[in-house]
Order: sequence, then structure tokens, then C-alpha cells
Amino acid sequence: MQHQIQPKLISGNANKTLANAISRRVSMARGTSVSLVEARVERFNDQEIFVEVYENVRGEDMFIIQPTSNPANDNLMELLIMADALRRSSAQRITGVIPYFGYARQDRRTKARTPITAKLVANMITASGIDRVLTLDLHATQIQGFFDIPVDNLYAAPVFALDIKHEFRKKLDKVTVVSPDVGGVARARELAQRIGCALAIVDKRRERAGEVAEMTVIGDVKGETCIIVDDICDTAGTLCKAADVLLKAGAKEVHSYITHGVLSGPAVERITKSSMKSLVITDSIEPTEAVLKADNIRIVPVAPMFAQAILNIWNGTSVSSLFDHAHLAAIYEGTY
Repeated sequence: MQHQIQPKLISGNANKTLANAISRRVSMARGTSVSLVEARVERFNDQEIFVEVYENVRGEDMFIIQPTSNPANDNLMELLIMADALRRSSAQRITGVIPYFGYARQDRRTKARTPITAKLVANMITASGIDRVLTLDLHATQIQGFFDIPVDNLYAAPVFALDIKHEFRKKLDKVTVVSPDVGGVARARELAQRIGCALAIVDKRRERAGEVAEMTVIGDVKGETCIIVDDICDTAGTLCKAADVLLKAGAKEVHSYITHGVLSGPAVERITKSSMKSLVITDSIEPTEAVLKADNIRIVPVAPMFAQAILNIWNGTSVSSLFDHAHLAAIYEGTY
């Protein structure tokens, strides 16, 4: 493929702050300004979405930065309509940069007569004209197989490993990584291996959806600094209860590292009043004012990682190199 002089970035309304940060990082790496393509993404009075791109994109390598977070339907439609506008404007290739992939929790049929919405969304994205997808910590890795186009799934674990090694450098020998459920053991094990510490599991049992009946700690956490790791924190009920259970089991203190801070409903209030010392999230979802003001919530940036991934895709080089936290350390130099 013939490379253009610069990759072209365009953003919807879902997370303009992250899009601008990615644009700045790409500019720094390229040594020249790579600003967001000028466009308007707005709504008519009946809430129909309208997109108009103000710059020529014919033959360009386009990257749409748009997480499909709350409001998920609006942000998803923005992504699809922007892709259609670019395809009809003769863009050479369109990459959907979706830091948070909404509907990912509906990745299988849990009971009769229910949809697999993640597959439906994958079909819609492909049909819109998007040629490849770049995302972060898919809720279920098999969602990559729902697409008939290439999917690059980045991981927050290398960034979290850098942050943990910096924040807990004086007591890494007393850190235990905790999975809040059995399904997240692989994610927790990977982070534990990266920082060289022990692993524990909180086994939860539900009587009905949204209610946790019982929690049991599997592993010895007595006197340990426990770090709960997961991909999504929504209402934070399970997370706060897991922190209480770990402290009752003898943990010295509890921190949490969550990739996507959905933090809906009473989540922020629960976290600020909880026994957790800190919650660390990424900025894959635009943080609300309440999140920014919370004393025990901290945000680590993913713009450096996404900017490098975009450049690697544009250059036709390896994206998997970003799975190595030693490689990421150079990208995040000055941050830690």
C-alpha cells in the first residue's frame, strides 16, 4: 500500500479529550503537526446524527477515534455514520479506533431467546466500510472472531504493570494481584507475572443477575497489599464488596486497577465511601466531573499506546510489540 505523508485522525463526540491527546502524541512521534481532521458531528432536532467532513480525504489512511461508551447507541451510530461518510469520500483505508467496545458483555447467549449483540455490532461495523479495528481489553477475546476484518486488541496490563512498579516500588514483595471472579483469572495471572507477585481469586456466586450472594477468597492474602484487576467497572457494587471481603481475610490494604471506568449510577459514590484505598482506571472512556473530583480515583493515560499503535498500523509494522511493558516504558518515558 502506498503510504500517505501523514495518518489522518478524525474523532466523534464520545471522547474528544483522548482523541486530542492521541493527536498530540502522534505529532510528537512524527515531528510535525498531525491534527484532527475538521468535521462536524451533530444532531438534528429529532436526534438523527449528521456528519460532514470538511477536508479532502481521498486516498487517505483514516483513523476514526470513537469509543462506544455511554450513550452507547449514539456513539455507535456516530462511528458508523462517520465511516460511511469517509468511505463515500474515497478514503483508501478506514480504521475504527474503539478504545472501549460497547456491547462486549453480550458476547454469548446466557439463556434462551437472548441475542449475541456483540456479533451484531461487529457485523454493523464491518458493513459500514471500516477495514480494521483497534481496541483495548475486549471483555471477551473471542469477540475478535466476530469480525471478518482484522482486529488489534491492545492490553492495559503492560501500562498497569508500569504504574504498579512505580507506585508500589517499595513493597512489591508484599503485593498480591486478585481476580474478582473466576472468569478473570487469565487477566489477573498475566499482570501478576509481569510484576512478579502472587495471585488470589475472589469466588463470587450470584442468586440472580446484579446480586452477589456470597464471596470467598481463594489464596492467602493476610498482610498483603491486594490489587484487584478487571476490565470493566460499572456500578462498582461487586468491586467494593470484594475489597471488604479481602480486608476481612487479612489484607493490609486494597487497590483496584480497572481498564474501562464505565462507573454508572451510584458507582463513584460507592467507590469514594468504600474501603478501597484507590481505584486506577484508564481514560478509554471520557471521565465525568464526579470521577475527576473523586479523591481515590486516579486515571492513567492510554493515548501514548494508541498513538504508537496507530503509527504502527499506518507504517505496516507490528502492533504486538506494544504488549511488552519494557517496550512501552520508552513510550511512557517521563510519565513514570
